[in-house]
Amino acid sequence: MEITNVMEYEAIAKQKLPKMAFDYYASGAEDQWTLKENREAFSRILFRPRILIDVSRIDMTTTVLGFKISMPIMVAPTAFQKMAHPEGEYATARAASAAGTIMTLSSWATSSVEEVASTGPGIRFFQLYVYKDRNVVAQLVRRAERAGFKAIALTVDTPRLGRRESDIKNRFVLPPHLTLKNFEGLDLGKMDMSNDSGLASYVAGQIDRTLSWKDVKWLQTITSMPILVKGVLTAEDTHLAVQAGSAGIIVSNHGARQLDYVPATISALEEVVKAARGRLPVFLDGGVRRGTDVFKALALGASGIFSGPDQVAD
Repeated sequence: MEITNVMEYEAIAKQKLPKMAFDYYASGAEDQWTLKENREAFSRILFRPRILIDVSRIDMTTTVLGFKISMPIMVAPTAFQKMAHPEGEYATARAASAAGTIMTLSSWATSSVEEVASTGPGIRFFQLYVYKDRNVVAQLVRRAERAGFKAIALTVDTPRLGRRESDIKNRFVLPPHLTLKNFEGLDLGKMDMSNDSGLASYVAGQIDRTLSWKDVKWLQTITSMPILVKGVLTAEDTHLAVQAGSAGIIVSNHGARQLDYVPATISALEEVVKAARGRLPVFLDGGVRRGTDVFKALALGASGIFSGPDQVAD
């Protein structure tokens, strides 16, 4: 079957993947209103095309945090990629590098920062969850830096995991042959079965609910990597992100997997861009399926977008 657009991958994935894996990748929180809205909000934005402009030479290259990339489209952090394919994050890293763009590796990857670095050259960012044990965090950040990662994307919208009802029904847990590779040596790599979602139980046990703006400052003391704050949706938090010395903002609702009934990211983008007033770059993830979506985000002030299947669990 010839695939002509990104949407068509979903139907194929549904046929090929085990139900637990597909549901994990595909679903949003609770009523999944925001999951639908992430797409529908894009479809309400229309173009006013100008004509008779010389477009014989097009340059899509751009710079992100000083790194030159081939296009303003980057790879969002996506957890547990080996659930979908044995090559998992290795294949994603090689593809992003071949495309001349940035890959963001999830904290909850099924390949470690060192393994991903070993796939060859490439500009890579590291998505970070802050664990209750700050030594674990400091160690992980240092490892990412040593492995040549260039920035931290700090997820700030997950003090606890969103209520993803299909994961609860499926009693979601990582398949036994996979681990959270970055945490393997720290005895935090396994996820136990639970009478809920195994991931929700893991997050409740490990992720720090006290996370606040002071921790952005703390991160700056342990790394020289720039810090992108991932999960901002309002002008108020944009001002705080600027005050905290963030290098950039990712307008994100976690692929609609955290709090349901928040706006689509494309609807929140303009507010955040206005509040940022050019003091730091603003990026977007969530609901991006076509080049026209990317163009809409750029036209509304984004410096680039991150795309994943759909910004899953980071």
